[in-house]
Amino acid sequence: MRRPGGWWRTKSTPEKVETYTRWSFHFFGVIEVFALGLTAYGRTGAGLATVLCLLVVAHAAVCMLVSSRALDWTRGRRPQPVRLMWTLVVVSAVVSTTAVVIAERGPAGEVETAAGSVYGGVLCFAAGVITLGVSGRRRMVAVVGGFAVGAGLLTFPLEMPVLASVVLAGLVMVTGGFLAITSIFSLWLLNAVYALDDAKETRARLAVAEERLRFGRDLHDVMGRNLAVIALKSELAVQLSRRGRPEAVEQMIEVQRIAQESQREVRDVVRGYREAALEVELAGARGVLTAAGITAKVTGETAGLPAEVQSALGWVVREATTNVLRHGDAKKVAVTVRMSGGRVVLTVENDGVAETTGDGPSAETADTVGSAPTSGSGGSGLAGLRERLSAVDGTLEAGPAGRGVFRLTAAVPLPDATAGAALEVAS
Repeated sequence: MRRPGGWWRTKSTPEKVETYTRWSFHFFGVIEVFALGLTAYGRTGAGLATVLCLLVVAHAAVCMLVSSRALDWTRGRRPQPVRLMWTLVVVSAVVSTTAVVIAERGPAGEVETAAGSVYGGVLCFAAGVITLGVSGRRRMVAVVGGFAVGAGLLTFPLEMPVLASVVLAGLVMVTGGFLAITSIFSLWLLNAVYALDDAKETRARLAVAEERLRFGRDLHDVMGRNLAVIALKSELAVQLSRRGRPEAVEQMIEVQRIAQESQREVRDVVRGYREAALEVELAGARGVLTAAGITAKVTGETAGLPAEVQSALGWVVREATTNVLRHGDAKKVAVTVRMSGGRVVLTVENDGVAETTGDGPSAETADTVGSAPTSGSGGSGLAGLRERLSAVDGTLEAGPAGRGVFRLTAAVPLPDATAGAALEVAS
């Protein structure tokens, strides 16, 4: 069963900002209903107030629909809602004209104030919403200016003074412009958040590509020279063999030796690529997390730990850090290395977990704690990390450690001599 608010925690940061932005635009419609529709009941009779309120509700509903479709258009999910925007223009004109008729032919007194508020208000809200569906500053200014001019022209049937018409047009211009600027800024902020998220993903892909280039460069350095020598000596052996020279056997023996040496060097390169030094990985994790704007706290001593233990725990740090950047929304990450009861215990905590149930972490979080691809037989995910740790009799635990906190704990037993030396260093 989902916890209250679980649907919100499962969203990424850009999705949260988009949801907030979308409902902010919908809230404009709610404000319109309360500010223009419901207040009419305190200014005129129930009959006319109901008519005005229904007109405002219909206009607000169209505004909400246009803002939602315009937001989808901005994100590239839908075509530009041109017809809906023209529909909003028509609805705004109908509501404004009806308000003018009510103000002109209705009972004198406060009904004119109520109808006048509806008249100017719907034009302001429509101007602010329609700017969401257009691109370019000139078009946005043209939209707001067009509604302001229209507001001034529609006042002539009311026989309002010219100065009053100009003031009303100016109010529509200022208020509609303010709503338009607010809406455009919200879209700009949303696009900026998505761009930053894309840059974050691109940075992770570039890190993987850089590591592949390094591995390829190392292999080229090892194999390039040896393969060139093998090719030359093989060609020489062929020539000597055709001439019946006994030196051909010696050349092929040399080719065999170089090939065996190349195999050994390749194994060394791959072994070095697979191994991860714990101290190096801790420093790298601190640097990467800090660069991503995440507060990183790394504590503990790694001196005196066996190389195989450091390699196994280094992979835990590497993959946990990668997945904090890729799959979480963490603000703080704490990495701790400590000695306890003849074991070295590595703990990685972050506050970016997306919980969906009350029984444990979400399936996505649990599966992707170590989901970065690994070389060799280690596999990926928690299963891959457990396989690496099992080689040194280690264990791995992962799960929630409080509200919104995810904890990954790896424990590896130490040999007696190593444990004693490590405890001395720690003390």
